[in-house]
Amino acid sequence: MTSNPATPTPPTVPTRHLELRLSPTPRGARLARRLCAERLHAWGIPYGTEAHEAVSLLVAELCTNAVRHGRVRGRDFHLRLTVAVQPATAVRIEVADTRGERTPEPAPQLPGPDSTDGRGLVLVAALADRWGWGPRPCGAPGKVVWAEYGGPSHPAQTVLGQI
Repeated sequence: MTSNPATPTPPTVPTRHLELRLSPTPRGARLARRLCAERLHAWGIPYGTEAHEAVSLLVAELCTNAVRHGRVRGRDFHLRLTVAVQPATAVRIEVADTRGERTPEPAPQLPGPDSTDGRGLVLVAALADRWGWGPRPCGAPGKVVWAEYGGPSHPAQTVLGQI
């Protein structure tokens, strides 16, 4: 994990973007995942592929964390999805919330088999090529948690089977 922001560098290849502001509720997190899944498919990362499944799971985990741990009443969370045109599986996900004092920390150990939470950042670390967090740009309150996915290096089924 990177504990400081990776300043996004201007892309050297053409990219596609999706930006959403959503309510910090479970419904907002579900909507983010569904809209991103549809957009990925439209951009050439089809449903059912390893890349689609991995990126959809990364979006779901980061948005759920923004809702559960970054929520401030009356403040939306922001999602930005950037996909390189070639190769179509190079993806950057950024989720911004307004709770800068609650930084993402992976659990020191995996939760027990009966636990219903505590695996989100473990999944993010396993599926993403890189991930990290930093302050929101322009001095806005809160933080941005980001993940980059460059292609299937760790099959999702293998990762999920280990957790």
